[in-house]
Amino acid sequence: MAGKIIADQIEHSTAGSLDTSYVVNGSAKAYAERTVDATPATTSSFNVASLTDTGTGDTGYNLTAAMNDDDGPVAGTNSNTATDQGMLGRFETASQMRSQTRDPSGNLVDKRVSVIGFGDLA
Repeated sequence: MAGKIIADQIEHSTAGSLDTSYVVNGSAKAYAERTVDATPATTSSFNVASLTDTGTGDTGYNLTAAMNDDDGPVAGTNSNTATDQGMLGRFETASQMRSQTRDPSGNLVDKRVSVIGFGDLA
């Protein structure tokens, strides 16, 4: 069988060893950075096929390979300026991450956003 490695541990010559379950379960399964434009586009991504503009400050990140479920964490950041309040990220479905960015008054605003999704792939 070509292209398959089966291992329970990874060992480094001086740094010790690590169970491969930490690598598989602890690695990001998707990430994307979207532009600040009103019609978002990705500037870099992994496992994100396309974006869905669901309104001002609200973006869906459609995954190339779906997650096992929609319970994994989504972390992220928005452009860091004095007028930003923050970014909320979550899995909308097993096939889509979602981000929302708000100003200090709580209004949705378009900002540059980076999101990272964790969990198990289906």
